[in-house]
Amino acid sequence: MRKIKVGLVQQSCTPNLEYNLSKLYENIKVLAQNGAQLVVLQELHNSLYFCQVESTDNFDLAEPIPGPSTGFYSTIAREFGIVLVTSLFEKRAAGLYHNTAVVFEKDGSIAGKYRKMHIPDDPAYYEKFYFTPGDLGFEPIQTSVGKLGVQVCWDQWYPEGARLMALKGAELLIYPTAIGYESSDTVEEQTRQREAWITVQRGHAVANGLPVIAVNRVGLEPDPSGQTNGISFWGSSFVAGPQGEIIAQAPINKEMNMLVEIDMERSENVRRWWPFLRDRRIEKFGDLTKRFID
Repeated sequence: MRKIKVGLVQQSCTPNLEYNLSKLYENIKVLAQNGAQLVVLQELHNSLYFCQVESTDNFDLAEPIPGPSTGFYSTIAREFGIVLVTSLFEKRAAGLYHNTAVVFEKDGSIAGKYRKMHIPDDPAYYEKFYFTPGDLGFEPIQTSVGKLGVQVCWDQWYPEGARLMALKGAELLIYPTAIGYESSDTVEEQTRQREAWITVQRGHAVANGLPVIAVNRVGLEPDPSGQTNGISFWGSSFVAGPQGEIIAQAPINKEMNMLVEIDMERSENVRRWWPFLRDRRIEKFGDLTKRFID
């Protein structure tokens, strides 16, 4: 059987970038020393989630790729001999920025990158101010542990991206994430939001017969503008199997390093039982390229 051990780092962030990086290093180290072959980090893990406000000063957080952060994570991947999935604020050119996942091979080389395709613009999630939509498409990244279908946060609500990754041979669907709720939401609404987030991704696992790895940040991050009570990131990082079964899940309000074993051969059997790819009526799907069908 072909099995891999995956490490998920669910942690809180602070305004101190050096502290965040130091904590990430230690968490990755713990997972690697316990056998992780693939480690996945949360969205925009170097800093606070700065998109709660629209401020041109925050563009100073962006870096070129390759750049200082890719050098830092390249060294970590090489030191521990792991495949590492990171999430960075990319400065592509003056005035052109992306929310970019960078995947490192165990020798420290960059195996590939994915630029976030779906960019939200909601209260406290003002990402369209910062990020240009990705232009690399939905292309899996080949690594020594398998072909990784990496997307980022808001992408996880769209079945089309997951499907395209699967059709191109992805063996795992991976989503670095930064999502939570505002304290004025009722407990019932908070629960609905979190459960919807889990459910839609479990649906991607089922529909494509693939494991899903979702890594979210945790903790309260204040709104610098004071207009809201900030975002309480709901953690709940999880791994689901190819039938949507929850293999492991982190708490809502606690930092955690999770080490999870994934059977990479299970997808083959599940797709034999449930041959969704075989039965797709592809000749009737042309209208999916339309915004809306009036």
